[in-house]
Amino acid sequence: MPVVIKDVWYNLTNRAFEGRIDITRGGKFFRYPCSVEGPMNMAPSDVRCRMESKARDMSDTPPAVFLSL
Repeated sequence: MPVVIKDVWYNLTNRAFEGRIDITRGGKFFRYPCSVEGPMNMAPSDVRCRMESKARDMSDTPPAVFLSL
């Protein structure tokens, strides 16, 4: 499942990195907003890893979860 992180910025008010993550899954593209709390000087590799993990979790959520809302 290829992951591409785009447009990452730091939100001082929320003390979090924010951005959008594009995931290719089953030949389809999915885009997820993502926020990762942490200090402004967090290592970029840590930010990427945490953002990828959150986006994968969102992407792997069974559709039935959304139907119950």
